[in-house]
Amino acid sequence: MIGRTQKISGYSETSTQEVRTASEAHVGGQTFMWITENNPTDSKVEHGLLELIVSPANLNTAYEQVTRNKGAAGVDSMEVDSLKDYLLSHKEELIESILRGKYRPNPVRRVEIPKDDGSKRLLGIPTVIDRMIQQAISQALSPLYEAQFSPNSYGFRPNRNAHQALRKSRDYITEGYSYVVDLDLEKFFDTVNHSQLIEILSRSIHDGRVISLIHKYLNAGIQIGRNYESSHLGVPQGGPLSPLLSNIMLNELDKELEKRGHPFVRYADDAMVFCKSQRGAERVMGNLVLFIEEKLRLKVNKKKSQVAYHRRVKFLGYSFYRMKGKCRLRIHPKSVAKMEAQIKELTSRSNGWGNERRKEELRQYITGWVNYFKLADIIRLLQKVDEWYRRRLRMVIWKQWKRVRTRLTNLIKLGVKKSKAWEWANTRKGYWHIAKSYILATTLTNDRLRQAGYVFLSDYYRKVRVKT
Repeated sequence: MIGRTQKISGYSETSTQEVRTASEAHVGGQTFMWITENNPTDSKVEHGLLELIVSPANLNTAYEQVTRNKGAAGVDSMEVDSLKDYLLSHKEELIESILRGKYRPNPVRRVEIPKDDGSKRLLGIPTVIDRMIQQAISQALSPLYEAQFSPNSYGFRPNRNAHQALRKSRDYITEGYSYVVDLDLEKFFDTVNHSQLIEILSRSIHDGRVISLIHKYLNAGIQIGRNYESSHLGVPQGGPLSPLLSNIMLNELDKELEKRGHPFVRYADDAMVFCKSQRGAERVMGNLVLFIEEKLRLKVNKKKSQVAYHRRVKFLGYSFYRMKGKCRLRIHPKSVAKMEAQIKELTSRSNGWGNERRKEELRQYITGWVNYFKLADIIRLLQKVDEWYRRRLRMVIWKQWKRVRTRLTNLIKLGVKKSKAWEWANTRKGYWHIAKSYILATTLTNDRLRQAGYVFLSDYYRKVRVKT
């Protein structure tokens, strides 16, 4: 494979353990490895965890997950579709190098994603092989740490999601915890202290080979173009292992909050602590900043972290308000602005899309967006947005009827008298002006747009709305 530079060393053709190849029909590229009989189930994992990580069942599941997720190539340019062929040729060598401690991960490929505030989120894309190994590690460690994680942690965990975090937050506010300590960790994924993280991992993982392998991933470095940078801090976002490692690190914060008896909700590095008074919230903020910066060696973003009344807080795209003594959810204005900008882009008059692609892109975006924000009370907002959205659709359609003859023919088909159709077909008014005109509102009606296959936000919201 061209460009592949995966580092595998220390492989020996002979092994003191029996090795057999799994059937090619299973995944086409995995190897049987032994699992020790004393496979641990308690909170401290002894020698044998590495064998569990490279076991056929675990590696098969990791392979399937990586191929299902697709994703971009890493620094070796290997695509996901090439992983099977690679494993067919190098599976024994790969597993043997991991077991002997000789495996060396490749650096991650740096990718920058623009954020809403103009800054950039730094992602690190591991090679496909490293993604599979990281996935295998994560699968083996998750059951161990799930038993330790707080019930108030909702991010990147099985059977937990943002909606649960929002409902829990809403319930705390209803109970009278009206003030919020809104904690923002500054560049959390880029500033995790490696020695601190390794020390925390070592409390539960007593197979030193696994600790060593994770440490190698932390120190693998970053490739930016042709330049290499070492990585002495941080857990690069983009790999399957980083969400678990971030939860393991921040579980220390969860345990401290539980010890102090504070109601809280955490979703990944986004944490909110609930208090009944502003004074109490300010005291909690001061104590938590000291704990995070001195004990966890992380940095609190003092500009973005705040003590605020619940109505002024943005959490996971939502905000909160009270009605008849109960807290309810609504969408934050920034989330509305972002949604409108996306719909504007999808209904651009100059993107060159055909109608079918436009309908499909809009359908996917609108259904996904509404499914996420369905907990909010937003029917009136969506009805207003739909009016603007339908006007944009009519504008696009009117532009497609570019010629006078086409406009005349289509207007007549839609029931407009020939004389009136001729008048409007020859108009020189702008597309946006015509899109709001009586002539298009009564021809390209809402029902006709629905029948054509366009999905409206308020319609879909009524279907999926969850009563809370």
